[in-house]
This record gives sequence, structure tokens and C-alpha cells, in this order.
Amino acid sequence: MKKIGILFGQERSFPMAFVERINAKHVEGISAEPVRIDKVMQGVATDYAVIVDRISQDVPFYRAFLKNAALCGTAVINNPFWWSADEKFFNNCLATQINVPVPKTVILPSRELPADTSDQSFSNLAYPLDWESIFHYVGFPAYMKPFAGGGWKNVYKLTSMDDFFEKHSETGQLVMLLQEEIIFEEYYRCYCIGGKYVRIMPYEPRNPHHLRYVADFAPSAEKLKEMESIVLRINQYLGYDFNTVELALRDGVPYAIDFCNPAPDADLKSVGADNFEWVVETAANYAIEKALSVTPGIDNLTWGEYVKRSSAKQKLI
Repeated sequence: MKKIGILFGQERSFPMAFVERINAKHVEGISAEPVRIDKVMQGVATDYAVIVDRISQDVPFYRAFLKNAALCGTAVINNPFWWSADEKFFNNCLATQINVPVPKTVILPSRELPADTSDQSFSNLAYPLDWESIFHYVGFPAYMKPFAGGGWKNVYKLTSMDDFFEKHSETGQLVMLLQEEIIFEEYYRCYCIGGKYVRIMPYEPRNPHHLRYVADFAPSAEKLKEMESIVLRINQYLGYDFNTVELALRDGVPYAIDFCNPAPDADLKSVGADNFEWVVETAANYAIEKALSVTPGIDNLTWGEYVKRSSAKQKLI
């Protein structure tokens, strides 16, 4: 029997529906359950062929558990080694290399010195930074947000240079991105599962949270195809099995605004019944597909095109 587990925190609607959906399919040799951990020993395999990770970004103990499980052959969704290394600035840089439009973005050192450092630790950093060039490049209005993280935490809208310096003084040891504002006509949040299944959802981030999936616009067939291509390209290069990509349309051009959401919102109350049904069914089918293809004791993780191509280049040297 190959077991599929789901690791989660406070959420309930998606994890429980995911487990129930897999078990209701009665696929021979496949069962699903919430992950149960009573010990973690180095180099010892878990009982799970597949684990869907919804919480380890907030719990370092779980991240260590998942890496050990992956080393022993569990297919972890999403790859815990890549997710540990990934962050939003790299994603934007990668997007520029794969012809995905993104807002103009710069990364900023933390306002306060990181713990256990001094000004001598930053001998290579010019002070002050070339603020004139930075502000000219990004422009105002702009957004400032952490280079890693999510959930709209510590996100600021800035209207001027003075506004920037006032808000930046509040960010402490956070490393921040300063990003051009894309004033959009339409906005979409797009699930991508397995690097091949895409659901594009009209999304209005200016609405209250419970109404964000209620929007009065929809893409044309041509625009839908273009956005699907962007979503697939991003996820295939990053190597995420389960992610969301947010696209803002300005003058008809889809800009990738946020595309590092490997534990994306899948709660029934926020995404709505139709989207919830799609994500439960698609995630269940993909997890079953993954479990059936798992070979015990080897690397069963998904690695993105960026890593695979870099590895191939190294082999040629």
C-alpha cells in the first residue's frame, strides 16, 4: 500500500477534502491520511510515498522532517530543498531570462544590521546607496515588500521618496524589495499543479478578502492561452508541483506580480466552491499519479528546468 500524506497547520477545508477525495477514488494500492510524526531519525524512511506540504515554511522542524523523508525516497510536494533556496527576487530575475514580463524591481539591504553583525560586516556595501538611480528606475507609486515571505505581511504602498524613507525605517532586519506599481485593468490568480494543470481565476485584490474571487471581468480565449503559457513556463522553470501565479494585465500585457506561493490559499471560504472543487480534484489526481510513479529509495522530487539545465551545463564542462 502506497500512502499519500498531507502536512498542514490551522487550515482544515482543503486538507480534509483532499484526503477524502483520494480515498473515495478507491485506487488499488493507494490511501491518503493526514501525516502523523512521532519520531524523526536520520536516514530512516517514512511510511509515505507522497507528502503534500502546506505548513513547513512556518515550522523549521517540519522542513527538516521533509528533507529527510525526501532523501529516503518520499516525493514531497513541493520540493523542500528548492523551496528553502527560493525567494522572490531570484524569481523576478529568472523571469527576465524566460521572457515573462515582471515589474521593475530592486532588492535593498535591511534597514537595521542583522543580528551578530556590525558595520564592518558590510565593507563592500556603498553607503548611501544610489537612491537617485533606484527611484528613477522603479518610479512612484511603488510597492515595498519582503524578498521572502507572503500573506501580504509587511507590504507597503509608497507614493514618494519621503514616504519610502519613512516606511523603510519600520522594516527592521527585513530585506525588502522595491517594486514598480503595475496599474492594472484586470488581475488573475492562477493555480498550477504538476507543472501541467492550470486554472486561471479572475481575482480582485482591492476587494475585501472574502470577495477577492468575485470579479466582473474574464479573459478572452487568446489572453487565456497567453496566460496559461506564462504560468506553465514559470512553474516548469521553478519546478513547483503546486503553486499560484498572480498576473496583472496592464495595457493587455500580463505581468507576473507574485509567483512564489507554494502553499497557496485553497480554503473553501476564500476561493469559492468552483475553484475549491477544481483544486481538490486536481491535487488528488496528481498526488495519486505521483504515488504510482514513485520508486522507493531514490530521488522522487521535482526539479525545475533552471536546476536541470544548470546541472547539464556542469556535466559538459
